[in-house]
Amino acid sequence: MDCCSHSLSHYSKPSPAQCSPSLGLRANLSFDLSGDRRPSRSLSARPNRAASVAVACEFGGLNAPLEPKSPAGRRLSRVLLNERECFHGAAKEQLELLASEREGALARMGLSLGSTEACLHRRIAELKEHECQTAVEDVMYMLIFYKFSDIRVHMVPRLSKCIYNSRLEIWPSKDWELESIHSFEVLEMIKEHLTTVVGWKADSNVTDNWATTEIQRLQICRIYAASILYGYFLKSASLRHHLEVRFANANYDLGVKTGASLPLWSYGLKNIAFDHISNTQSTSVGPVSCSQVKKQEKLRCYVMGFDPEILQMCAMPRSKEALNLIEKHSCALFWDENMGLLEADEVISTSLASLKRFVLEAVAFGSFLWDAEEYVDTVYKLEDY
Repeated sequence: MDCCSHSLSHYSKPSPAQCSPSLGLRANLSFDLSGDRRPSRSLSARPNRAASVAVACEFGGLNAPLEPKSPAGRRLSRVLLNERECFHGAAKEQLELLASEREGALARMGLSLGSTEACLHRRIAELKEHECQTAVEDVMYMLIFYKFSDIRVHMVPRLSKCIYNSRLEIWPSKDWELESIHSFEVLEMIKEHLTTVVGWKADSNVTDNWATTEIQRLQICRIYAASILYGYFLKSASLRHHLEVRFANANYDLGVKTGASLPLWSYGLKNIAFDHISNTQSTSVGPVSCSQVKKQEKLRCYVMGFDPEILQMCAMPRSKEALNLIEKHSCALFWDENMGLLEADEVISTSLASLKRFVLEAVAFGSFLWDAEEYVDTVYKLEDY
């Protein structure tokens, strides 16, 4: 069983006014953190685990930061824990039911137009829309949780459960599992991201990785949310890259000019929706043969060539539900509703190894969110952001 061995000071919840707006997701959907955001370093060596007091941070069960609030979400959580093989069928069933309920409320509102009950049915439809949105977000969260469980990684629970004696450590790190879902090119870009946001270096030694690192609570929360967006972007951009290469190869084979238009959907984007990729990598969608065309452009160079419109298209979650989920999950992870408020500049003592785990988890969350959003939208029409 996973556990995290900790020594972290009292860590608790900021108010919603402090948390959600401060993440800046709606105002500035960007994973590019300006300025030097890296944590400060101390000369302290890695803490002696044998001598320190360890607190078991339970990863077992459905111990995710965000608990499902809707009946649909709670039902799926039970299915996931007790009847895993039935999970995808149950998820689709819940989505179809929610879509039917929403459409029914809208139909009744339409039929009541011009009558004395029009106002009542409009209000009922609004309430049903809000109820279904909450439930769909729970379903998406359970789909993401399922993907983590597929690679035998439990999401870090609320940090208030992982705090002891002024230090936080997440152990085991699960770095290999979290990195294994990505292609080599994507992984290289993730490593660059790690260096930028937390100062992690590929050639650092064990002492450096476990040395005491100090970082503000709000800063790590923002890094986590930005890394989710980066994971979402990498998934979107890498798939776009893959499809363009296949499109170019198809044009070459058919003798079609490069500028000719063929429908990209025929090349499999819908076939890599959530319920069709349970046994494949999250970001890597398979090798592409370029023997008959010019050498495939590297993903990093491809991404650097994006114009602002394409960059925004790939980086921004397409649905309001996905954006809500990023904010809700990030805030649930970094504050606890049962504790008092803490100052935004409160400093956390941890290590580069633990910060790396947070970032890798966040990037995986963003990639899985893309999968969940793509699948859910085929059954239940999500609200465009």
